[in-house]
Amino acid sequence: MKISLPTARRLALHTQLLDGRTRIPKGKEGVAQVIERLGYIQIDTIAVIERAHHHTLRTRRPDYTPAMLHELQAKDRRIFEYWGHAASYLPMSDYRYYIPRMRGFDEPHSKWEKARLEKYGHLMKPVLERIQKEGPLMSNDFIPPKDRKKGTWWDWRPTKVALELLFWRGDLMITERRNFHRVYDLTERVLPEGIDTTVPDNDELGRFLVPRALSSYGLARENEIREHIHGTDKNIIANALNDLIETGEVVPVQLDKNKNADYYALPEILKQASKLKKKKPKIYILSPFDNLIIQRDRTNTLFNFDYALECYTPPSKRKFGYFVLPILWDEQFVGRLDPKADRKKRTFIVQKLALEENFKPDDMFFSALSGGLRDLARFNNCEKIELKKTIPSKIKKIVESELKNKFYDV
Repeated sequence: MKISLPTARRLALHTQLLDGRTRIPKGKEGVAQVIERLGYIQIDTIAVIERAHHHTLRTRRPDYTPAMLHELQAKDRRIFEYWGHAASYLPMSDYRYYIPRMRGFDEPHSKWEKARLEKYGHLMKPVLERIQKEGPLMSNDFIPPKDRKKGTWWDWRPTKVALELLFWRGDLMITERRNFHRVYDLTERVLPEGIDTTVPDNDELGRFLVPRALSSYGLARENEIREHIHGTDKNIIANALNDLIETGEVVPVQLDKNKNADYYALPEILKQASKLKKKKPKIYILSPFDNLIIQRDRTNTLFNFDYALECYTPPSKRKFGYFVLPILWDEQFVGRLDPKADRKKRTFIVQKLALEENFKPDDMFFSALSGGLRDLARFNNCEKIELKKTIPSKIKKIVESELKNKFYDV
């Protein structure tokens, strides 16, 4: 089946819940449904503004509050933490499909995991026994040796590594987070009653992961399906994809723009394509870890938007800033901004706002942008907005005018 690039974009935005067409319940139930529909929400530690998982959820559920996510994990047990695309919040209903990865713990793939297991594996048993006796504990509850200084993320103290190893193996789960710190408990004390823990075989696992990715992306290439959730090896995905194509449960798709790239989609999603008419433009200021854009090559292919997160780039080589947020408008990416929430001054600082060279903004865009900035500032508990630099420079006065003044009272 052939579809146009605009249709492919529309399908992607629709399945990612970014077109306003899907009715999502308000409150905590809506947040749970977002996670269940997307398959995962990535967790990240960077906190120059509200962390990525909060940002991603609020983009799709405007009444979202962090308390909702906490309750879904700690009280309702509707979600759990494990490795999805990366560290992620995952639907509890999907738990059994992560057990194979837990079972594969004793044969780690990465050198980092192998080295930690060899060096700190002997601590796993005593750490586990302490939690069995005392109940939920955080890493801070384990006192490090006196001669050891506090390490960086990749040089954790030994007991922290042991806790993570037990978590990866599935002996421990995260029962909740306190001030973003993980609280570990025995898996049997965290899993809700009645949850299915039967271990899927390779065929069943592949038949879960392929539709899970396609229902989230709308359409995807094979490598994009593999990257959606890191749940198994590429051969299992390839075999499942071939089987699903043979049975008609997955349909090969070709884009008019790129005839050399093989895409795939679920038939029921493709049927929606003709119904997805162009709607009134809406603005979304996305997290760098948002599900829509986390696969950068996919973003470039579908949206012609070359995006990179520059916080890992030396300052002298950054083009747009430390923590750049993409701006989505009218089914295309039109710019990016580098924000920082000054929590003491309660000021949302836009250090740089850059529009794409081929984008021609109009009054409707500037009005929507000011509304998006105000909303993002409120979410970050800021009362004012400060705009420092724009590209092109001439739009600075226009944006400030929409915001009414440089320090806008949110």
